[in-house]
Amino acid sequence: MPATASSPWYKHIWPWIIIGMLATSVALTMHMVFIAADGQDTLVTDNYYEAGKGISRSLDRERLAKDLHLEARAQLDEVTGEVSLVLSGGSRPDTLEMNLISPTQAEKDRNLILKRSSTEPDRYIGQLPEAVEGRRFVELLGQQGEQTWRLFEEEKVGPGVELKLGDEPIPGAEEEQR
Repeated sequence: MPATASSPWYKHIWPWIIIGMLATSVALTMHMVFIAADGQDTLVTDNYYEAGKGISRSLDRERLAKDLHLEARAQLDEVTGEVSLVLSGGSRPDTLEMNLISPTQAEKDRNLILKRSSTEPDRYIGQLPEAVEGRRFVELLGQQGEQTWRLFEEEKVGPGVELKLGDEPIPGAEEEQR
């Protein structure tokens, strides 16, 4: 039986269409609030001053590496997960720290310690727990006396790909090269 002007409101179609649109809007809003609260952005910093001081410290470490004429070549073995690195320049620490940093996903970052080979003093060896592929920021840290030096570059990482660190100018220090 069709709704007439004298029938109750709930027997008409238009109030139900309006209520349906409002209910859908509320449900979608609640879903978006849940997504925003659950998936916080890890790439944003709220303390820009501290980040800026960190950049200055980082440039000091990279300048030290440049002064020591450090360069590194590394290879990742896809079968064994071994990382083999050859370091040239004026520093030979017992261990090196290598960080493979994903530009967008912190859970894909990898950190490993490379130990100097007893038979080849320029060679360092470490072990990756799992294969790493794709674009990464490669950071190599070592000690020279009481100071820490740093080689840092963006590289395409994968099995059989040789990573070369220290062969590019220091990013962010362009004014020194003029």
